[in-house]
Amino acid sequence: MNLFCFIVMWVVFFTIKSHGQQVYSGNLVMDCNNSDETGPSTSFLYTCNGIKPSCSAFLVFRTQPLYNTVMTISKLMSVDQVGLARINNITDSTKILPLNKELIIPVTCSCLGEYYQANTSFDIPTIYDTYFTIANNTYQGLTTCNSLMRNNIYDQYDLNLGQKLQVPLRCACPTVTQTAVGARYLLTYLITWKDSIKKISKRFKVSSQDLALANGFSSVNENEIYPFTTLLVTLSNEPLSSMTRTLGQKQSLSKKCIIIGTIAGSFSAILCVLSLGYLLCKRNRAKTGKKVKWELPKDIQLGIASVDQSFKIFRFEELEEASDGFSVQNRLSSLVYKAILKGNSKKVVIKQMGANANKEVKILQKFNHFNLIGLYGVCEHDKACYLVYEFMENGSLREWLQQESRIWTDRIRIGLDVAKGLQYLHNFASPAYVHKDINSSNILLSKDLRAKISKFGLARSTEKDQNGNSSIKCPVESKGYHAPEYIESGTVTTKTDVYAFGVVLLELITGKKAVYEDDDDGEEVMLSEKVVSSMVDEKHGKDWVNCLIDPRLQARHPLGFVIDHGELALRLVKLSVACLEPEPERRLSMNEIVSTLMMIQMDAQSSETMFTV
Repeated sequence: MNLFCFIVMWVVFFTIKSHGQQVYSGNLVMDCNNSDETGPSTSFLYTCNGIKPSCSAFLVFRTQPLYNTVMTISKLMSVDQVGLARINNITDSTKILPLNKELIIPVTCSCLGEYYQANTSFDIPTIYDTYFTIANNTYQGLTTCNSLMRNNIYDQYDLNLGQKLQVPLRCACPTVTQTAVGARYLLTYLITWKDSIKKISKRFKVSSQDLALANGFSSVNENEIYPFTTLLVTLSNEPLSSMTRTLGQKQSLSKKCIIIGTIAGSFSAILCVLSLGYLLCKRNRAKTGKKVKWELPKDIQLGIASVDQSFKIFRFEELEEASDGFSVQNRLSSLVYKAILKGNSKKVVIKQMGANANKEVKILQKFNHFNLIGLYGVCEHDKACYLVYEFMENGSLREWLQQESRIWTDRIRIGLDVAKGLQYLHNFASPAYVHKDINSSNILLSKDLRAKISKFGLARSTEKDQNGNSSIKCPVESKGYHAPEYIESGTVTTKTDVYAFGVVLLELITGKKAVYEDDDDGEEVMLSEKVVSSMVDEKHGKDWVNCLIDPRLQARHPLGFVIDHGELALRLVKLSVACLEPEPERRLSMNEIVSTLMMIQMDAQSSETMFTV
């Protein structure tokens, strides 16, 4: 009897498991501290619930610098070069493909333990890579930092140049239910801005209902999907190259479509602003005039939780306790305090703002990127809003540059981090955003000297009006960062940020402030103007550039001679000057800047002249 019961239970369990669909993991895949102790979780990889232990599957990968040919991508994914070229209808495996072009990656997906995975390996190219950046930048969310840590012997803080990592890629095989309705393959698709279940299903010619059910949604109307996470698409046949696209390509739209889209977008924006204004800054009072506890409506609380699992509405008493009553010892600057949250002992920064903090919250809640400051939560108290940010141990770039910062590669990495943050705002946010206040005070550094962009109070969407003009004025202390067209006419585009980035890059090279006192006559000088004019007047060879380099960056070889950084600095100065072009259209794009800096970084690391004291 006991044996019979056991067999029945096993059959029931197997049937349920094989019929069950994968559950969409949402933003949990971004958390490197997930646990699956209570059972397999799709925040690691997709679980083994298919009818077969191994199958053919497909992934979608978007070209990026260093991985923009069939040859380089096939090596990254450990797939057959010929097969990759065939399914994407590409005849030349060495041809450089457009940036952000989608490619279909055919893989063999196998069940290993409790998870499906396609296996590849990756040689760490720089000393600055982490499990998080490899998972989300290099492999674009097709693996997770959790699964990388589990499949490799290296501690997350001990990754070094040249180490080989085993990379499990997210894939799955069809379940019994999916096979019964004709599904032969599953495709792992990386979600981007403006994607929806209906749009994705239309592209891949599958029903919206099948797509929703394959990812654990009970209906199409109940789905909430987020950029940089993955969905499984059920397919009855191999995907076609015609189903792919190149992100960022302009598509012709009828005038009617543009008008409808503009009206719909404006209406949505109004609703968002009104909701966030109510959420953050409205003070509830009883009819008697007495203060009552400030509490968010349940539906808004759930909406915030779905955007970011770590976002929280704090009570003022929590922040008061975490900061020791906003003590002088914890004050970092005016109205800014460091604190330690009780319970998880997480270090944070609390910033007191006026009643109108909804814009900063709205922007940071939309974005999810390693190089943008993290917002943990908000608090409303006594007509003021308190924003709780992640703590950055090394303060601002401006403060750090005044200290003993002697290593070239640190400065190059910081510049690349800032560039990647701006690249995200300009190219991957929807709509695109201009930060408008990039300067060394608004760039914060972690304990590992990773840079994050902060202070989004002046940021604005490039779609706010037709000509991109802005009447908002930047703080006086950042005047050395203003592009000429902004000073002259108030015009703001993404090239406004490029100009400001050029100034930041000069600060990293010279160690000087954007506006500093000239030693010759004691007058205030704009760093960008002096360097650009010198580039015109001088032959700008290595000897001239050596005069610009921060003296603290002079390093000596163990044999005693001074290492020449002139060639490296010259490339950085030329890049900066290309960002400082007076005409916006002649300035580089952030995509070009990131590609150039990545090459400079790789050359700096492999160069024999890159030594530290």
